[in-house]
Amino acid sequence: MRDPETGKGGTVPSDMTYQEWKGKYVDKSGESGIITLENSKAVSSDVLLIGRIDRDLYSCVTKDIFTDEVVITNERIQHIKDHHPNDYERFSVYLKEIVERPDYIIESKRPNTALVLKEILDHGERFKLILRLITHYDNPDYKNSILTFMKIDDSEWKRLIHNKKVLYKSE
Repeated sequence: MRDPETGKGGTVPSDMTYQEWKGKYVDKSGESGIITLENSKAVSSDVLLIGRIDRDLYSCVTKDIFTDEVVITNERIQHIKDHHPNDYERFSVYLKEIVERPDYIIESKRPNTALVLKEILDHGERFKLILRLITHYDNPDYKNSILTFMKIDDSEWKRLIHNKKVLYKSE
């Protein structure tokens, strides 16, 4: 994450909630411009537009979804690179497909957050993605955001499906 006042890069603690992050890094800047959507993939120098979700499909998480736009920040990309080596470099081309056509949406412990599972059949790869959905209670300049993304193995896939509450399963 880039500090809007100093311009220096930094990291966000993994135990920081979305509201804490918002208050510390976004609300204090007032005009960071991070989430202003333009007609290109690069929303700003720190944010990339990934795709658009089907609000009806994701209404299993919350009925109050403010926007269909999904973004990922450079800070989150760095998080993925740091915690799941090579996953972003090798598999980021699948992000749009994962958020737009999930196989499963699993209940998350955090409000307005979805755990999204997708199997890419051509390559037999399975992925887990955490997506924070923006509601009318959030800042209207925010977009739905990918918090993390990783390739998972067969045992993790089965564990999530069998031990967590499945909110949506594709036909």
